[in-house]
Amino acid sequence: MAGEPGDSVTAIDAGQQVEVTTCQVCGSGEREQLFADPPYRVLRCSGCGLVYVSPRCHGEALAAVYGESYWRSEKPREKGYADYASDERLHLKTFRRRLRLLRRFLPPGRLRVLDVGCAAGYFLRVMRDEGHDVYGVELSAAIARHAVEHLGAARVHVGTLHSAPRDQGAFVPGSFDVVTLWDVVEHVPDPQALLHEVRSMLAPGGVLVLETQNVASRWARLLGRRWQHYKHEEHLYHFDPNTVRRLLEQTRFTVLHNTWTYGGKYVRLSFITERAHRLHPALSFALKPLELFRDGNLYVNFGDEMVVFARPAP
Repeated sequence: MAGEPGDSVTAIDAGQQVEVTTCQVCGSGEREQLFADPPYRVLRCSGCGLVYVSPRCHGEALAAVYGESYWRSEKPREKGYADYASDERLHLKTFRRRLRLLRRFLPPGRLRVLDVGCAAGYFLRVMRDEGHDVYGVELSAAIARHAVEHLGAARVHVGTLHSAPRDQGAFVPGSFDVVTLWDVVEHVPDPQALLHEVRSMLAPGGVLVLETQNVASRWARLLGRRWQHYKHEEHLYHFDPNTVRRLLEQTRFTVLHNTWTYGGKYVRLSFITERAHRLHPALSFALKPLELFRDGNLYVNFGDEMVVFARPAP
C-alpha cells in the first residue's frame, strides 16, 4: 500500500548513503528497476511514474558532492562540469537567450528576483543588467564566491534557502516577484520542502520559474541508460511533465506553462566530444578534431529539459 508522499529512506554505509524505500511524490513503495549502475539503481515508481535513484548520498555527504571538484570535474559526463567558471561567457549568453521566454510570463516593471541555486550568479547578472533587483542563494561556497564577487555579499547567501536570514532586508518572505530554480529541483532530497519555502518567498502575483530534465523526452527514451542526465550522485530525481506538475500541485502551485523551447544551452565544442563518450568511445575519438576550435561554441537543445512557469494557487 502506498504511504504518504515524502522521502522515506533507510540509512546504509555508516550514514553516507540512504536506501530510498518509497516514492517522494506519491508515497508508493511499488517500483520497477530501469537499470543498475552499481551501487546505484534507477527506479520508476509504479504509482506515478517518478524516476529516482537509490541509494543516494545524504546530509554532509550530499553537500560534499558540490565541492571544488564538482565545478572543475575530471569526468563531467559522470559528475559536475568541466570548468563551470571558465564558461562564463556561454552561461551569460544562454540566460540572455532565455530572457525572450521569461518576458512572456514575468510581470512588467522592475522586479525583485531570487535565484535559488544561483551558482556563479550568471542569471542574476543578466537580470541585474536588465534593471532588476537581484538576490541569490547558493549551497556551494566553491562557486558562490564568483556570485559574491560580482553581486556583493549582501545579495548572495551562501547556504540553503532555509538558512537565509529572514530578518534582514534581502530575504524577506513574500517580497519576491520572481523565484527561479535553474537545474536545482532534481538535486534536492526533499523538493516539497524547498517548494514550500519558495512559495513563502513569493509576493502576491509572483511567478516561479523551474527548469529540470524531462526523462520522458524522445532524446532520453532514445538514449536509455546512456542519457547524459543520468548522473547518480547529483541527480536524485528525474521528472517528466506529469510528475513535475503533481509535485507543484502538492505544494500549492498552479502550472502556467511547460515548454522545452529555450531549455537548451550554449556549449563548447569540447562538450560534444566529451558527452559523445557516453554513446561510444569511438564516437568521442572521431569528434576530437572539434576541440581544435578552442573558442567555438554552439547552441544545443535536445528537447530533454523543461522550463516550467507556475504561480501560487489561491
